[in-house]
Amino acid sequence: MALWLLGYPDQALGQQHAAHTLAQEVAHPPSLAFTRMLTTMAHLLRREVHAAYAQAEALLALATEQGVAFFLALGSLLRGRARTVLGQGGEHSGQMRQDLLALRETGAALWEPYLLALVAEAYAHEGQAEAGRATLAEALAAAQATGERWGEAELYRLQGEWLLRPPGSDTPQAETCFQQSLAVARHQQAKSWELRAALSLSRLWQQQGKRLEAYELLAPVYGWFTEGFDTADLQEAKALLEELGS
Repeated sequence: MALWLLGYPDQALGQQHAAHTLAQEVAHPPSLAFTRMLTTMAHLLRREVHAAYAQAEALLALATEQGVAFFLALGSLLRGRARTVLGQGGEHSGQMRQDLLALRETGAALWEPYLLALVAEAYAHEGQAEAGRATLAEALAAAQATGERWGEAELYRLQGEWLLRPPGSDTPQAETCFQQSLAVARHQQAKSWELRAALSLSRLWQQQGKRLEAYELLAPVYGWFTEGFDTADLQEAKALLEELGS
């Protein structure tokens, strides 16, 4: 997770695969469940939803076999997020909410801000604007309350994206959120979050006709990366830079 945040998406996935292989070799179910959970999260962060869905299914099968409530709830929530992106039928946000409640019943609070963000994104896909905004506010409050800030930059970026949604879009406040996301990401040296924040702000500036400012913001962030060029974030950054530079 740290490697992905620091801007090394390929190395991050390599570590997850190595951990998964080791867990299988030692035949230790809790370790295998933990590595499957983290591999699912790594694929979600890399926006590889098919792979994330497959890993979540494997996690659920193992959790069912072992009867571990924590991994059952978390696996179901992560699978729900993948299902939403894949466009599988039905609304999945309600089940994800139930999964989050089940997690809390185990006494777990780890990753709650990030998991709430996943629920908020599911609401966004389903067009439930009010529930999405409320859930994202809940995620930001959870980050403040728990001190778990590794996903804080992304929470501010998502808040900015919500503010651009009709009705009642607020462009100035959205820009403030994107700037706040950038500031947090830079402070934490979280290059992957910085790239996403720069993408969101550059798109906004492009729409406002500030093409040069958008290019000058995004280009150095994209240019910092040395790997992960097949990931969706870096591909989108490259495409936007080509648009802005044309």
